[in-house]
Amino acid sequence: MEPIIDLQSDAYFMSEALRQALRAYEAEEVPVGAVVVREGRVIARAFNQVEMLKDATAHAEMLALTQAEAAVGDWRLIDCDLYVTKEPCPMCAGALVHVRMRRVIFGCADERGGAAGSLLNLLQNPSLNHRCDITAGVLRDDCARLLQSFFRAKRTPNEKSAL
Repeated sequence: MEPIIDLQSDAYFMSEALRQALRAYEAEEVPVGAVVVREGRVIARAFNQVEMLKDATAHAEMLALTQAEAAVGDWRLIDCDLYVTKEPCPMCAGALVHVRMRRVIFGCADERGGAAGSLLNLLQNPSLNHRCDITAGVLRDDCARLLQSFFRAKRTPNEKSAL
């Protein structure tokens, strides 16, 4: 029997990820935020910090995974769910499979580089040792609007886009 997915909880936890994405926006990072949830509680929160840390791997998902592993006391996150505002890239998707994340919930798709169904689907690749359940499109418009605003402001540096 399929588990019942509580869309209200999905929206609640995605709004927490959006708060993290807003922190990234304010730090002039690509506004992606992530939270890891275990047993109905947020155990990790992160936002993109690539520029701040001068680290190409400092994506919100990767930083959240490190925090979650510390909180759980294990690198396996089999009973955890990741909420992220943008579809994970191949690097992050690979890490999510590796830690055996139960479920990945994302806001907006990334048609050019998404690895959860848009460009490719590493999260459910039958050749890999684990497959994550995927829920796409939670608060999609809010997540997309934040990214669009960020990149619009980058293209026109003299004008600040309204959030």
